[in-house]
Amino acid sequence: MVMDIIRAFINKVLRNIFRRKKQLKLGLYGPPNGGKTTLANRICQDWLGEDMGTVSPIAHETREIQIKEQVTVKSKGKELTFNLVDTPGIATKIDFEEFIKAGLKEKEAKARAKEATKGVIDSIRWLDEVDTVVVVLDATKDPFSQVNITIIGNLEARKIPVLIIANKVDLKKAKIKAIQNAFPQYEVIGISAKYGKNIDKFYEGLFALVK
Repeated sequence: MVMDIIRAFINKVLRNIFRRKKQLKLGLYGPPNGGKTTLANRICQDWLGEDMGTVSPIAHETREIQIKEQVTVKSKGKELTFNLVDTPGIATKIDFEEFIKAGLKEKEAKARAKEATKGVIDSIRWLDEVDTVVVVLDATKDPFSQVNITIIGNLEARKIPVLIIANKVDLKKAKIKAIQNAFPQYEVIGISAKYGKNIDKFYEGLFALVK
């Protein structure tokens, strides 16, 4: 009797440890201003009733890894719980003068460039921490960029499951087909994270990705 109680207790502890270790980490990746944080906010507003981060028209607004734990989404009677990881935009070059052009003063621009560079490094390091990745691309821009190819290449090398989001389909210049042609090996879903267009298809895509 006592042994049965002890055995049940040990099994419960082991299950809890295993469950914590297996907590799914979903990373949002992509170049600056593609809409990662806008999508993160949409997810958190839909399921938690709160925003995750600040959005700005100036590139590299997100300069630190942001994590929202225990996000549970539902789709067609199914539930999926994960820790949402919003990463700084990845860029091959960060010049403080670009921030000056955007309206920042020189001192602030240099500080932002330094923080943004660190953010890129942190994003790349976190590739070893995430289990699944949603790559968020601006559908109005050419997908054949060095940054996009670098991101996808790193994900392929690590064999991380990937879903590509063609964001900003509310804009006339959006070209989902161009992104599909650039990365035909992945599913591409066109959405507007800002307005919630096709967001249900995005959630369905998440379930298909982690099945």
